[in-house]
Amino acid sequence: MVCTSLRQWLAVLEARGVLKHVQREVDLHFELAAVGKKADGRYALQFEKIRGASIPVVTGIAGTRELLGLALGVPREQIVEHFARAQANPGDCLLVEAGAAPVKEKIIHNVDLGSLPIPVHHEKDGGPYITAGVLVAKDPLTGVRNLSIHRLQVLSPNRLGILILPRHLSHFFRATEEEGRPLEVAIAIGLDPLLLLASQAITPPGYDEYTIAGALYGQPLELVKGETVDLEVPAQAEIVLEGRLLPAVREVEGPFGEYPKYYGPASPKPVIELTAMTSRRDPIYQTIVPATMEHLLLGAIPREGGLLQLIKNTVPNTCGVHLTPGGTCRYDAVIAIDKQNEGEAKNAIFAAFSSSQEIKHVVVVDRDVDIFNPHEVEWAIATRCQAGRDVFIVERALGNKLDPSSDNGLSDKMGIDATVPLDAEPGRFERIRIPGEERIKLEDYLG
Repeated sequence: MVCTSLRQWLAVLEARGVLKHVQREVDLHFELAAVGKKADGRYALQFEKIRGASIPVVTGIAGTRELLGLALGVPREQIVEHFARAQANPGDCLLVEAGAAPVKEKIIHNVDLGSLPIPVHHEKDGGPYITAGVLVAKDPLTGVRNLSIHRLQVLSPNRLGILILPRHLSHFFRATEEEGRPLEVAIAIGLDPLLLLASQAITPPGYDEYTIAGALYGQPLELVKGETVDLEVPAQAEIVLEGRLLPAVREVEGPFGEYPKYYGPASPKPVIELTAMTSRRDPIYQTIVPATMEHLLLGAIPREGGLLQLIKNTVPNTCGVHLTPGGTCRYDAVIAIDKQNEGEAKNAIFAAFSSSQEIKHVVVVDRDVDIFNPHEVEWAIATRCQAGRDVFIVERALGNKLDPSSDNGLSDKMGIDATVPLDAEPGRFERIRIPGEERIKLEDYLG
């Protein structure tokens, strides 16, 4: 069964013994994040008792590829291709009345963020941060919706500081700010993994990521009109914050512990002024502990799906793409190809660089190499690559400002061709094997 709400997904995790309920009281300052990090990749957690708060908090609901495969209804090996198909074949959305939308059970116009259990995650964070909120906005020129996730710092009871990287939202905000107008936004909190994944898709301008969620569900995504903004929000969300990105207003936001496992520095950032909060009658708050596998994978899989589509346009015999955890699931990519012609590996590398400014290092391997196994990838580099022939560097291309080694976002890129030359003498690169090894179970031979 495909889950279309956080609650449905939590029930699945509970049935599988993956969701654990924390009955001990925890502090929102560091303790909740520390416990969540300890469970990273092992369990999802629901904190039932939060000091100074009455709303439970969940985290770690999508901490492994196996869990995301379960949510998508496909084996781990098929996740990326499945997501790419959904992105290429968008689904539908269905607008429902407020009475049919659980997120409309409570409506508050005098927003007080202090009523929500928003954690402080890392030692030097500038304050409490919303980390699992999907922001909805519309292109002011076309009216097409866009989804994205941003770090959102609580500045006051009804104001949030926001980091906006140079993507779709930044273009929307620049257009309205130049006209002296605010940009309407909504922030949905408490969502199922499929909608979270859809929000992270790498799409061209004019693509509504809600439709990816509809394709992944295999049924229309239910949306409902906002109360104070001309936006549609997920009807099954736990909480929705409505507001406006204010023109010509900047306040200091940060530092914040980011996915590269360093702090993003403090600086003046745009500000969201909140105008309403709607929620379920007894909402569940959702947080993502930054730099955990949940954080990395929710960003990696949609990027891998987009990369696979784009690289296949250049190298049709591309077999798979993996953004590695050691590369923060953003900066390092491994691509497998069924090599037919010399030069295809380099074309795949260039396609990867051009499709994502975040990617710094790309390794291309043959299809016999398991791209999810770092030992296999390193073995391919060690035995099939000569640096003078197979490694090249592009200096000072646009990268990611959150990469601390970059020069304000300018970054060198490196490509490595670790594929076997097509003119290699027969047998030179033949992998050793023991016949029947794959059928052997060691426990059958141990007393």
